[in-house]
Amino acid sequence: MADIRERLAALGYAMPEPSAAVANYVPWVVTGGQVVVSGQLPFRDGTLAAKGAVPSAVTVEAAKDAAAWCAVNALAQVEQALDGDWDRLERVVRIGVFVCSDAGFAGQAGIANGASDLLVEALGERGRHARAAVGVIALPLGAAVEVELMVAVRGG
Repeated sequence: MADIRERLAALGYAMPEPSAAVANYVPWVVTGGQVVVSGQLPFRDGTLAAKGAVPSAVTVEAAKDAAAWCAVNALAQVEQALDGDWDRLERVVRIGVFVCSDAGFAGQAGIANGASDLLVEALGERGRHARAAVGVIALPLGAAVEVELMVAVRGG
């Protein structure tokens, strides 16, 4: 597989250092040929990129961009779980996208496209996945978006 860091750079993203868990959980688990990544927030350069509900505090476009950053952060966790060996990645199986939403807002799928599009652009066909896009009243640290990820891998 082509270097994922180069693909991300071409898309305007830098692979961050994976963040540590902030409570009683682990950032990722390798089990049964899969890597399951805990929910990732839209951190960019160590700062939460989008806080608050969509669309009153965060625009739909900003939330879509935040979802892409969540996916980049999830890929950083996958890279750590695979010890940097991207050739082990078979495909992204599923993502879950949670959007802090104002009452009556029903555009979660469009925001989730930020994460989905990033994964397909960065990983090609291996990035295609099943998905859930869910509106919620609040997310950790006041984030606008959170993304969880499950990938199939060889040798895990």
